[in-house]
Amino acid sequence: MGGLLIVVDYQRDFVDGSLGFPGAEALDGPIAARIAQRRREGWDVAFTLDTHGPGYLCTGEGRHLPVPHCIRDTEGWALYGETGASRLPGDPVFEKETFPSLALAQWLQGRAYGEVELCGMVSNICVLSNTVMVKAALPDAEIRVDARLTASADPALHEKALDVLEGIHVTVTGREG
Repeated sequence: MGGLLIVVDYQRDFVDGSLGFPGAEALDGPIAARIAQRRREGWDVAFTLDTHGPGYLCTGEGRHLPVPHCIRDTEGWALYGETGASRLPGDPVFEKETFPSLALAQWLQGRAYGEVELCGMVSNICVLSNTVMVKAALPDAEIRVDARLTASADPALHEKALDVLEGIHVTVTGREG
């Protein structure tokens, strides 16, 4: 059984755009390095893209988070930096209108991945919710999140998200302390 690395929403708007925050850009090199490492090990790499249209503010998410972001075909929608350059044409990409990707979970069902690792943005929202989807689709896989390859604008919520992940039997590595 092979492995899969899922890069969640490492897009410009979450790094240096409308929902960006200090330190988010520092994940770029390490995420790109993890992509290269996993490819050398024979793993597959998939990406999720937070994707909204011009009517975002009228959506359920837009009413709760009234900050337009990741609008399809804008600069903010693009993958960021070295991470974006690491995407290959054959890599699966899942555009999603909300935090988790149901299409990703459906694609995973019945696949023989023994290990899945997730990284990207934002730890307490999209990384957390997509990890739950992976757990539902592949309940017997070893699922990991490296705390050094994800972040949140709110460090306390970041730590709480990592605690929740551990509580649902996800292996969290790279935690300080």
